[in-house]
Amino acid sequence: MSIKRKKITSSAYFIGMNGNGIVSFGSGQPDLPPPSTIFKHAGDARLFRYGLIKGEIDLRKALAKQYPDAAPEDFVVTNGASEALDLVFRAIHRMHGKAKVLVCRPYYYSYPPIVELAGLEPVYTDLEDGKINLRDFEKKVKSVKAVLINSPSNPTGRVEDLATLRAIEKITAKRGVYVVSDEVYKDLIYERENYLIKGRHVITINSFSKTYSMCGLRIGYLFARDPRIVEAVVALKVHTSMNTDVLGQEMALRATKVPRSFINHQTAIWKQRRDYIYGGLRAMGFDLWKPEGAFYVLPKIKNSGRVVEDLYYDHKVIVYDGAWFGAPGRIRLSYALELPKIKEGLSRIAKYIKGKESWLK
Repeated sequence: MSIKRKKITSSAYFIGMNGNGIVSFGSGQPDLPPPSTIFKHAGDARLFRYGLIKGEIDLRKALAKQYPDAAPEDFVVTNGASEALDLVFRAIHRMHGKAKVLVCRPYYYSYPPIVELAGLEPVYTDLEDGKINLRDFEKKVKSVKAVLINSPSNPTGRVEDLATLRAIEKITAKRGVYVVSDEVYKDLIYERENYLIKGRHVITINSFSKTYSMCGLRIGYLFARDPRIVEAVVALKVHTSMNTDVLGQEMALRATKVPRSFINHQTAIWKQRRDYIYGGLRAMGFDLWKPEGAFYVLPKIKNSGRVVEDLYYDHKVIVYDGAWFGAPGRIRLSYALELPKIKEGLSRIAKYIKGKESWLK
């Protein structure tokens, strides 16, 4: 049975969609299994009661051990990284009024709405070869109160150079600008270890969703050395979501005890998939950046909106329009799916673009 064709204008059309012969390169949800130990003996009645607004103390103690000179009081456990970002920007608005936030473009599609819904104004610095152009960054940072960094990046898969991150660290500290560093993919880097941006002005955002395949549990957190940020976030959270899921926090605590070999094994699988999808798209003639982390590619193709609809309606392949990420003329593919499905999806894409090679120039 054919799918009734209608205009597709956002990723919301595809989220949660699967089955029926569809190959989805859409959602950034890991298909690899979470650590089995997180589920054992999770029936304790205390896990179903209200919890601390900042997050359970044992989890915050475990998180503090992962960051240099950190204390449990520096953390707030949130409903995924998305709530952490939302609360941080609303806290900045509460403290500083209607300020500007510098966002790197292409960006994760929720960044501009999150900033705007907080009452702040996004301004953009365009990436060069998928990475921050320091000259443009330094020029635009003069007018903002915060910058939003995402490395490894969704949607580009790029990892910022160490020299760039260190320069941003110094530039923003000197100007008294917050750095909101979204590091949900920090454990999924293929080329080097993650670099933690440091300083009292830095707010680190992270999540258990990507590293441990725990997306549905919605356990994220923020880490800030400035207690004013933490206090402002807690003051907001107590009137919105209150505590974060206590049962999910218990599972997150158990995940912190999983050996590093688990993460290394998962990362090796992501790298194998990266190599396959990157090589396959290049062989078809696509122009794209080679991901250094996360699990996304962002190849160029003209008529990207039409491509998204044609691939879905005519070939049962889901990809996302780069325009949703501030990158029209590209499509984003997630390779968070097993290799046979990647191969089948690429085969369908190759069939679709046959005769349309001029769209790849």
